[in-house]
Amino acid sequence: MRLLFIGTTPFAVPSLHTLSDSPSHEILAVVTQPDRPQGRGGRLSTSPVKEAALKLNLPIYQPEKVRAKEFVQTVRDLAPDVIVVAAFGQIIPQRILDIPPLGCLNVHGSLLPRWRGAAPMQYALMAGDTQTGVTTMMMDAGLDTGDILLQFPLALSDIENLGVLETRLAEIGGGLLMQTLDALESGTCPRTPQDPSLVTLSPSLPPDIGLLDWSKPAEDLHNLVRGVTPKPSAYTYWQGKRLKVLRTEWSEMTSALPGMIENISENGITVNTSRGALRLLEVQPESKARMAADAWARGARLVPGQHFDPMESIEKE
Repeated sequence: MRLLFIGTTPFAVPSLHTLSDSPSHEILAVVTQPDRPQGRGGRLSTSPVKEAALKLNLPIYQPEKVRAKEFVQTVRDLAPDVIVVAAFGQIIPQRILDIPPLGCLNVHGSLLPRWRGAAPMQYALMAGDTQTGVTTMMMDAGLDTGDILLQFPLALSDIENLGVLETRLAEIGGGLLMQTLDALESGTCPRTPQDPSLVTLSPSLPPDIGLLDWSKPAEDLHNLVRGVTPKPSAYTYWQGKRLKVLRTEWSEMTSALPGMIENISENGITVNTSRGALRLLEVQPESKARMAADAWARGARLVPGQHFDPMESIEKE
């Protein structure tokens, strides 16, 4: 089949590689987000999908808006049999969805209809889900509302973080995509409407999503750390400076005074919450490398009974 591939993030890269390795499919072009300035110097950064497409010597388009008339005409001129979308970052308009005769299919990092939206892996981890997976879906005008084609479930452990999960689901997505395309081509692909009673949403994460609120239960904070590691990362404040929290454990031990340091040992820093305690295992102070939490505690001269900065003081800054 003649394919147009649309994607941006690392999650989409294995799907692109799987398609390029297939002798039965031709990638006409790759569409990805425009290069964006990043860092203090404002140096332009390319997407992981663009980097992969350059190595594969594939034509690349980077429209600022895919709904622009000029780009829609470009897709018509390419005349793909099917369009594949994976973690792109823009809404595909109906004008483009109507172009390929076999439709537009999406590789999505959840078991739809659970976690429709931009951040399904993050929300699955933050919610403490014990299962997630990958769905291939026939796209329509809604946001992740189209018919389910194929799904692959995956069990989640309570120590798995976003970086590990994205890698696992991305590899699964490439294989599931090939199965879906083969079934579409043979006319045997199932289509199952989503059950609206099971819908949950995963909108884009707010900028302050990683701030640890010690008045919440320890289990919730642990799951938050998992869901935003390595990016955008969880954090708290110590003496006015941001401290990234990269790895934690939690326990149901009785605690009081949320945010108070209960214990410091070679096993980490134990912090009270509203229910249970969170043990910081690995942290990263401002402008420093990641390190074991107990090593940071020694350097910062922490002692039990001290408190991380309260939310009220942070909000006033």
